[in-house]
Amino acid sequence: MPSIVRKFLSKKLVLAAALATVGAAAVAQEVTPVDKPPLAKGWKLETVATGAPQPWGMAWLPDGRMLVTGKQGTLHLLNGKSFQQIPLDGLPNLYASGQGGLLDIAVHPADKTNPRIYMTMASGTDDENRTVLVQGVFDGKRVTGIKQLFAVNLGKSGGQHFGSRILFLPDNTLLMSIGDGGNTPQRIGNMLARDHAQSLASHTGKILHLTDTGQPVGKGAFAGKDNARPEIYSYGHRNVQGLARDPKSGRVYANEHGSRGGDEINVIEAGKNYGWPLQSYTLDYGTREPIGMKVVPGTVQPIVVWTPSPAPSGLAFYTGKAFPQWQGSLFSGSLAGQDVRRVQLDAQGKVTAQELLPVGKRVRDVRQGPDGQLYVLTDEAKGSLLRIVPR
Repeated sequence: MPSIVRKFLSKKLVLAAALATVGAAAVAQEVTPVDKPPLAKGWKLETVATGAPQPWGMAWLPDGRMLVTGKQGTLHLLNGKSFQQIPLDGLPNLYASGQGGLLDIAVHPADKTNPRIYMTMASGTDDENRTVLVQGVFDGKRVTGIKQLFAVNLGKSGGQHFGSRILFLPDNTLLMSIGDGGNTPQRIGNMLARDHAQSLASHTGKILHLTDTGQPVGKGAFAGKDNARPEIYSYGHRNVQGLARDPKSGRVYANEHGSRGGDEINVIEAGKNYGWPLQSYTLDYGTREPIGMKVVPGTVQPIVVWTPSPAPSGLAFYTGKAFPQWQGSLFSGSLAGQDVRRVQLDAQGKVTAQELLPVGKRVRDVRQGPDGQLYVLTDEAKGSLLRIVPR
């Protein structure tokens, strides 16, 4: 398709989105991108354990022990200063290539014994794969009875943009992020993969809301809209790699990859459109031209934009006691930036400051543990578990 035609069609899509929201109270203001925030003071890293093979996600059992997923399809229990592999009985067909593999993990918050273990993973082949949610039971020695609870409705090819974080909510339902499927010229069916993020008929480029059995919650956030999937909670996402919740206000936050610049943190609300690819602060990898527009009526503006891209991964909302001055802040890991970024919020969830905590290694996940401590998981062939403590 000639470039002039592509630009015309893109402008038509943006105009259609704008016209659909005529009458909105006000047009959102642009967010000013940040490069590297100033350095945080008064902290240090200590190594908890090493040797986790390509770790991706971490979660805590009811007894306080930690589980860590390995991207190649392994599960590990923190045992002192090392990791003990835990058998997985019945894991479905794993697609471990590119960004695909065994991804996030969560433990059902209501379980005190024999807890249900939830994991996201890429499943399929290089020609046909998708993100799925599986669940098994940890009996103290292994995870048994693993079964698939949910699968993305459209298969794709290649190893890009699977998401996929899990966040349990207080009512024991869960949010699950799904990537848009890949960069241009990647296609899903007869559309560019990224354009599916604006289609309510597709799970890709969305945050989903599921029961603990993998079913849609009620009729969904978009009930009554033509062809809308009932699992969709929010749409217009590129590749959400972190989900966190403020337990006091109930606000849900997500960090998300741009392509060339324009990584974001968003406040996630049911039924909202977060813009991708109509609205973004990023450039196309190939053409280096802007993707969409920075402000599009009817889409939600991010609260943070980072350019150049730190490649965010993992997100925690801090309520611990070790750093009283940090309470109420978000901590976002970064792969390319090899750091953790503290985003200070006020009581209304507005960003008031940012700080940088250099790690020197690719950060795959950041979580607050049940002990109130901040933990960092590094993205290496033999990854490390680090803890952020006062200096």
